[in-house]
Amino acid sequence: MGDKHLRLSELNLEGQFLGFTDIKSGKAKYLQLAIPTGNLYIKLPKELRSPLQCSLIPGEQIRVCGVSKVNTRTGEIKIKAHQITSIDVCPNQELSPQPQAKIMVCQKSGCVKRGGKSLLSELEKTLCDRGLRDKVEIEHTGCQKRCSSAPNCVLMLGKKKYKKLHPEAIASLLENHLT
Repeated sequence: MGDKHLRLSELNLEGQFLGFTDIKSGKAKYLQLAIPTGNLYIKLPKELRSPLQCSLIPGEQIRVCGVSKVNTRTGEIKIKAHQITSIDVCPNQELSPQPQAKIMVCQKSGCVKRGGKSLLSELEKTLCDRGLRDKVEIEHTGCQKRCSSAPNCVLMLGKKKYKKLHPEAIASLLENHLT
């Protein structure tokens, strides 16, 4: 009962990405989106902040899916994103299928301290050497709740999950699966 925010609705916005705001400790908390009716500030979830800072370019057209909430006391509307994708101008790129494989690498401090950075760089190098980098999606995740076996990396091929694999083993499994 004490919540002062009332959820309004799910939303799907398209507009021009103007830049990031409220940057603290190297990570942006909000992005600014230009839509025909004006500019909006949209809060980013923590897991999207670092990847988006590397991939979004000011001036790019993007689609934002999220929710809007209204403060019942002040009437102020807040928007929080769940998913942000760039809008391709080339129609052929929209027809390309999603990658069949996904690698989820934990980027929380425990895993990073125990070799998560080197695991990620070795994994990317191995995939590039074998020509598999564009056929797999690498997702930076939060804690996978398996800290005792850090660094954590999960390979998902369709509905199958593989854990505790070396980058060479991941590349071999991907080659077998994708050919």
